[in-house]
Amino acid sequence: MEDFLKKLPHLAQQNKKENSDYFKKLRKKKPKGLDGKVQEIHNEVFEEVDCLKCANCCKTTGPLFTHIDINRISKHFRMKPSDLIDQFLKIDEDQDYVLQQTPCHFLGADNYCSIYDVRPKACREYPHTDRRKIYQIGTLTVKNTSICPAAFKIVELMKSRINS
Repeated sequence: MEDFLKKLPHLAQQNKKENSDYFKKLRKKKPKGLDGKVQEIHNEVFEEVDCLKCANCCKTTGPLFTHIDINRISKHFRMKPSDLIDQFLKIDEDQDYVLQQTPCHFLGADNYCSIYDVRPKACREYPHTDRRKIYQIGTLTVKNTSICPAAFKIVELMKSRINS
């Protein structure tokens, strides 16, 4: 996994234009049964990929924290939402709450998340490859191929199995 993670940004960059073009075509002409086919590929890849051996998303990027996430996590810690924000979050250029730093403060050395049961929605759904109408988030999916080995593999399998 470590070797693949080192190569991943380069591989994703090599495939970026092809992947972007693929999602543009999907958006224009949605193949019949697309959601089901993508879900099958997602499930197949996640039978092989163990996020606990990777955690690259937690090490290199930060999720958006919604107000609902902040309230849930602060309740978990029995602290005020404003204290959680002050201690762990900042507002980015899009006026969203994000982590002050990466890797994520809640990621342990064993790649386990210390707030897994109350983690942000963005973490729960990452890499968003089991989402219905994936063609609507093509730009995000292509971006995630440089971070997440599973997303990279899913897109490669989509291109080989689902004609656009």
